[in-house]
Amino acid sequence: MTSRDRGAAAVARDLARIVGDVHVREPVPAELLQDATETRGVRGEALAAVFPADAEETAAVVRWAGAQGVPVVPRGGGTGYSGGAVPDAGSIVLATDRLTGPPTIVPEAWRGTFGAGTVTADLQRRCLEAGLFFAPNPGSAESCRIGGNVATNAGGPRSFRHGSTRAWLSGLEVVLPGGELVRLGGDARKSVETLDLLGLLCGSEGTLGVITEVTLRLQPAPEVALPVLAVYPDRDTGLAAIAAAMACGVVPTALEFLDGGALRAAAQTFPGGLPEAAAFAVIAEALGPADIAALEAAALAEALADDALKVVRPDTRARVEALWAWRDGVSLAVVAARGGKLSEDVVVPAERLGEALAAVDRLGAEHGVPVTSWGHAGDGILHATVLVDRNDAAALAGARDAAHAMLGIAADLGGALSGEHGIGSVKLAGAAALDPTVLATQRAVKDALDPRGTMNPGRKLPPA
Repeated sequence: MTSRDRGAAAVARDLARIVGDVHVREPVPAELLQDATETRGVRGEALAAVFPADAEETAAVVRWAGAQGVPVVPRGGGTGYSGGAVPDAGSIVLATDRLTGPPTIVPEAWRGTFGAGTVTADLQRRCLEAGLFFAPNPGSAESCRIGGNVATNAGGPRSFRHGSTRAWLSGLEVVLPGGELVRLGGDARKSVETLDLLGLLCGSEGTLGVITEVTLRLQPAPEVALPVLAVYPDRDTGLAAIAAAMACGVVPTALEFLDGGALRAAAQTFPGGLPEAAAFAVIAEALGPADIAALEAAALAEALADDALKVVRPDTRARVEALWAWRDGVSLAVVAARGGKLSEDVVVPAERLGEALAAVDRLGAEHGVPVTSWGHAGDGILHATVLVDRNDAAALAGARDAAHAMLGIAADLGGALSGEHGIGSVKLAGAAALDPTVLATQRAVKDALDPRGTMNPGRKLPPA
C-alpha cells in the first residue's frame, strides 16, 4: 500500500517523523496550491506540505517519497507564471522556506553561498553590504527565492548585459530524485571536469532534483546606476530608437520597452508625469564606475533622443530607484486595468520585436480581447499580455485561448516559447510541438535521473 492510498493524515505523520510536527501542513494551505497563474484558474491539490530545515532533512523527505511512490513538488516563493510549482493530487509540496542557513560571502573572491530558501532581494542586499553585486533582478525579487531562480534560470532587465542566473552560478548542492545529496561545481569560478550538470539543473523546474544551496559568482558592486527613459508618439518611432541604442556602441545593462497599453496603464504613477501623447517607452541603463557609466548613459540618451517626446535622466539615487520601482510596478498597473491578466513571455530575435508586437495585436483583434506588451527589448522577450476580468468566465475562456495562441509567435518568428517563466504545466501543449528528437533527448535525461518519475512530474517535459 502506497502512502497515496493510505491518505493525507498518514502521509503527514510519516513526514512529521522526519521534520517535526510543526513543519508539516495537512491540509495544505491554499497559498501553497497555486502560483501566479491563479488568474488562469490553475490550482492544485496535495496530500501535505513539508518544510525541511536543511539538506539532510530534504534528502530524507525525497528518499521517503521515492520509496512510497509519492510525487514531490519543490516550491520556492510561488511567484512563477507557468504552474511549475502547482501540485497535482497525490503529491507533496516540498517548500524551501527554511533552507536559509547563514550565507558565506567571500568579498575578496567575489563569491557567495546561500541557502536555496533565501529571498532574492535579501540576497542582493547582503551582497551589496559586502561590496558585491548579483545582477539578475526578476520583478518578484522581494518574494521569490534563489533556489527557484536557479530552477527557472530567472533573469530580469539587467540580464541583457550580465546574463540570467546560469551565468552567475558556480556551484549547487542538490538532492537528486533518488535522495542522494550531491555537490555540483563549487567555489572555483570555472570548471570543465564534468558535463555541465549545473546547466542541466538550472532551468529544470524541479524535475531533476531539489536545490538546497547555491554558490554564485559575484561582481564588485557598481558605483552608480544611470537609467535613461524616453517616450515616443508611436511604436515605430520607439522601435527605431531601440535599434539606435543597439547600434550606438554601448552595451546597456538593461534595454526595456513598454507599448501603448502598458504605458497608459502605468503612466499616472510615473515620477514627474509623462506626455499625454506618449505611446511607447524605452528604458536603457548604464551601470558601473561613475565616470564610465556617465559616458555610456550620455551615449544612450543621445541615441534615444531622436523624435522622443521626452527624455528622462534621473540624477540621484532616489530618482533612479523611483524609476525602477515604477518599471517593476507595470505588471500590477496592467492588472488593475481590468482586474486580471494572462501573460506569456514569448522570445523572438531582437530585430523581430516589431513583428512580434504586431502579431500580438492581431491575435487580440481576432479573439476580441484587449492586449498589451512590455518586456526586455535587448533580449527579444515580450510579456505578451491579455487583460481580463477574472470574474467573467466567458472573458476568461477567451483570454486563455488568445494567450495560448501567442505561443505560435515564437515558432513563426524563430524564437522560443519561454525566456524566463519556464514551461511548467501551462505551456506543455506548446512544448509538445518541439523537435521530436529534442523532446526524446530531454526525456532520456529525465528517465535516467528520475526512473520512478516522482520529481515534479507533468512539468517542463510534455508526456511521450
